[in-house]
Amino acid sequence: MNETVLILGASGKIGRHAAAAFGAAGWTVRPYQRRAGDMVRQAEGAQVIVNGLNPPNYHNWAKLIPQITAQVLDAARSSGASVIVPGNVYVFGDTPGLWSETTPHRPVSRKGRIREEMEQTYAASGVQTILLRAGDFISGTAGDTDLMSHVHLRGLGRGVVTSLGPPDTLHAYAYLPDWARCAVGLAEKRSTLPVWTDVGLGGANFTVTELADTLSEALGRPLRIKEFGWWQMRLAAPVWEMARELLEMRYLWATPHGLDQSKLSALLPNFRNTNLATVMRAGLGPAKRPRGA
Repeated sequence: MNETVLILGASGKIGRHAAAAFGAAGWTVRPYQRRAGDMVRQAEGAQVIVNGLNPPNYHNWAKLIPQITAQVLDAARSSGASVIVPGNVYVFGDTPGLWSETTPHRPVSRKGRIREEMEQTYAASGVQTILLRAGDFISGTAGDTDLMSHVHLRGLGRGVVTSLGPPDTLHAYAYLPDWARCAVGLAEKRSTLPVWTDVGLGGANFTVTELADTLSEALGRPLRIKEFGWWQMRLAAPVWEMARELLEMRYLWATPHGLDQSKLSALLPNFRNTNLATVMRAGLGPAKRPRGA
């Protein structure tokens, strides 16, 4: 039976990858038209809503995320749709470890607390919600801005890989095409899932040292690791919002962590993560990737 998915934030990188994955799986993909508004009406006839909306201004998160959450839940209740939400790792705070759905939530940042409140709202809503948690997204699509292209590889032309913390600190990433494929798989299993499902996408936990080694081998030339200029962020913080937000999340780069995929593997036993080296090389762009990557 053909099913319909409403993609919120369809022009963003999460929405575009989700739309491509659902379309490839035979779903009818309905992009949410933000200008038209009325999410309830646009959700009519949809079986699943993917919430790919991401407020652009961090200082408005405390206001906008609850508003978006309320809109999504209203649309889901009206249509009877299940909701898929991209989760992040902010809720876990700064306790090192391999984080999973059983890890206590101890947010230490403002954004972490906002996301924790959002998750609690979905969990208590009575609307079937699948929170598919991931680390920092790696898109692998030209033109997308992500941490890999915007920070780690910004000096690649000079032979530099930039690290936001100690380069041997394990960090959770997520390959966005893998996240989108998982979203489809979970959507197609939703009748077997509880009202609230919290599940993590692992498979892309690595250090900047491992990243530099992999890219050096792929490019056939040595690369050196350079520490990010946090002092510049401190100077810019009074007048630049992004600098303030980066400083708030700096702790993540000094906290060794990864995401456990055991639950996801049990739910989707046939799912296979993209090869880790391929994920690391995705930030090179098609023109710079070795043949076959």
